[in-house]
Amino acid sequence: MADADNRPGEEEEEEEEIDETAYKTMKDAVLFAIDVSPTMLQRPKAEDKKADRDSPTSAALKCAYQLMQQRIISNPNDMMGILLFGTEKTDLKDGDSTFQHCYLLADLDVPSAQDVKRLRDMVENEEEAEQILKPAKDGASLATVLFCANQIFTTKAPNFSSRRLFLVTDNDYPVKVKADKDTAITRARDLYDLGCTIDLFPISQPDHSFDRSRFYDDLVYPSSPSDAIASTTKIAKSGEGISLLRQLLSSINSKAAPRRALFTLPLELGPDLRIGVKGYILIKRQEHAKSCYVWVGGEKPQIVSSSTSHMADDTARVVEKTELRKAYKFGGDAITFTPEEIIKIRQAFGDPVIRIIGFKPMSCLPIWANTNKATFIYPSETDFIGSTRVFSALQQKLLKSKKMGLVWFIPRRNASPTLGALVPAEEMTNEDGEQTMPPGLWLIPLPFADDLRQFPEQADKPLKTTDELTDKMRVIIEQLQLPKGVYDPAKYPNPTLQWFYRILQAMALEEELPEVPDDKTIPRFKQIDKRCGEYIQDYGKEFEAAYAQVAKSSFPHRGRATGKRASVEPDDEKPKSKRVKKEPKVKEEIGEGVSDEQMAQFNDKGQISKQTVAVLKQYLAARGKSATGLKAELVERVQKHLEGIGL
Repeated sequence: MADADNRPGEEEEEEEEIDETAYKTMKDAVLFAIDVSPTMLQRPKAEDKKADRDSPTSAALKCAYQLMQQRIISNPNDMMGILLFGTEKTDLKDGDSTFQHCYLLADLDVPSAQDVKRLRDMVENEEEAEQILKPAKDGASLATVLFCANQIFTTKAPNFSSRRLFLVTDNDYPVKVKADKDTAITRARDLYDLGCTIDLFPISQPDHSFDRSRFYDDLVYPSSPSDAIASTTKIAKSGEGISLLRQLLSSINSKAAPRRALFTLPLELGPDLRIGVKGYILIKRQEHAKSCYVWVGGEKPQIVSSSTSHMADDTARVVEKTELRKAYKFGGDAITFTPEEIIKIRQAFGDPVIRIIGFKPMSCLPIWANTNKATFIYPSETDFIGSTRVFSALQQKLLKSKKMGLVWFIPRRNASPTLGALVPAEEMTNEDGEQTMPPGLWLIPLPFADDLRQFPEQADKPLKTTDELTDKMRVIIEQLQLPKGVYDPAKYPNPTLQWFYRILQAMALEEELPEVPDDKTIPRFKQIDKRCGEYIQDYGKEFEAAYAQVAKSSFPHRGRATGKRASVEPDDEKPKSKRVKKEPKVKEEIGEGVSDEQMAQFNDKGQISKQTVAVLKQYLAARGKSATGLKAELVERVQKHLEGIGL
């Protein structure tokens, strides 16, 4: 998430600071743990014709398959694995039989195209799936499953800061005695101490609703300390077919990747009073990411490891990095600086910080002041203990007083300082009580005087709408409201990006290339016409009548009858007064018909578009061409005819 105001030479310095260990910690490791109990393998009832034939276990496997398809392209460095528990067979890929009734379907690793194909074949081939998805009589101990996940994360992803266990089950009390519950809680704590997070995806059966309070409230924490912006997963219902698959996929996608902080900075409320905060960009345009270069000149494509070297212009000698000096041009000369002097220049404004310099009423912040993307601020206890309490008190006080904070903001080293508005945000929940937006603060960069455009000069009598037009437009807008009146950008993915990923996926998995992209941003024209087609037509008639009345009073000369100009000779460059005398001759020529040579001369001199529609239609009709359509279509048709006859 690099900002656009980086200065020259900044990227090189940042690359030096990133080592291999830090790079590894930026990746995610996700392990699916899917229950294979008899109730999880039960299909929906046959009499329900609308229900899909997938069992909860099959739906979970399809979710893992679709997620693997997505992340193999969008996040090529992330690891994914699938662990089945409660199976009759025991297989952990390395011959270890310690963890009974645990089957490692896909080892925790960066998924390849072959892994995706293997999982796809299993999802589509029911006979192969039945051989593996055989439930054990006594099932698997949850403590064993958690201990097995611990060993997998420790051996396969030791340097990953984000390690997540996705637990999919319908058993809300998976132990028989209290001792087993204590053992499972201990194993879960071991996972949390390792830095792993357990995300529960519960499924309710038609005859039994999943109850978290029986067991999992003591085992699964409601949110991860590293992922402050998180919410509780909604319980999916078995027996609803494809809706179960969509609910699981939606929940898993929302938790698949933790939100990484854009920055971690101190928030200075006053002298010697600081708290820790993290900044997040909640909505950001996603673009095509090219992860690497590939050399295809050999027998097998290989990933290229690039290196950069500087060459001297005169001798083509490789210049060492110690010989380079950075400079700025001034008056045609290059003024050189040492690396220490460059650092002092860039850090002249001090260390990165968010410093509150005052408070203003919210009414002082106009809507046009947001010239750049806003950053969501959330407290962090990493550097300053007690930051959450102070942050919460500040946020509640700003909400109560309807005020905002003015801040001095330096997001990172070498960055230019900006002034910003610290706006409080309330917690938002949906109808089910789930949190859709946590409480916090929004940091909005404020524009400087040079960033503001000058308003155009207002006309003496600006055009204004009428009350009748306003009432009719209000009806149209009311009919075009989104469901629940809320716009959710997550429901409208970027069609270009999705089409790009779909093509890559088809090529990697050797599938047939799709022909038509799925674009959810295209308006539903039939629905719009059904809802407010009549209202739009009424508005158009009212608008024409209102505009005609205003035009008649404001522009009276437009109502006068004027003579129509039929045609213009290509060689006629005389003044307008003399050209009027030739109008009868031009009209007589039109009556006789314009020749191909004359029309070609019009075309060569760029005057063909100046001919009237009557001239173009008569010319096309005389040559057996279609003479219907707009003027631009007629001109294009005439030009094609001239090209066809070689003129």
